[in-house]
Amino acid sequence: MSQRRDNRIAAMQYLYQWSINRPEDLRADLRVFFAAKEHSRDYYGFAEELIFGALEKVDEVDAVIRQYTKNWDFQRVARIDLAILRLAIYEMLFRRDIPPIVSINEAIDLSKEYSNPDAKRFINGILDQFKLTLDRPLRSAGTL
Repeated sequence: MSQRRDNRIAAMQYLYQWSINRPEDLRADLRVFFAAKEHSRDYYGFAEELIFGALEKVDEVDAVIRQYTKNWDFQRVARIDLAILRLAIYEMLFRRDIPPIVSINEAIDLSKEYSNPDAKRFINGILDQFKLTLDRPLRSAGTL
């Protein structure tokens, strides 16, 4: 598995954990979280960028999720699916260095591995609709 995939998994796991039990001190909580990981904390630099970014923009990201889950009570979205969606939508909105198609594919792969069998259709449906609203190329990266 690639380092980038390991980092996305760690970011998704942390966002899941955060959605259940929000810490008082994010930096201290992340220190504990990464101490339990297989690799050194330096290895997870990309994950930390994603975590801090997604949490900084969580209200904007959640607004997008709510927009595309109109017929679904936001509180009923599975926490793991919410973590995957938060990560992918954050990347698509704010990480121009990552092509949106990559974010969508990574989210679908995460859902296949960590959620129930129907989750990939739910996640893909939301992200596929959302990508149509983006004002940038879907298959190439830009600059940060």
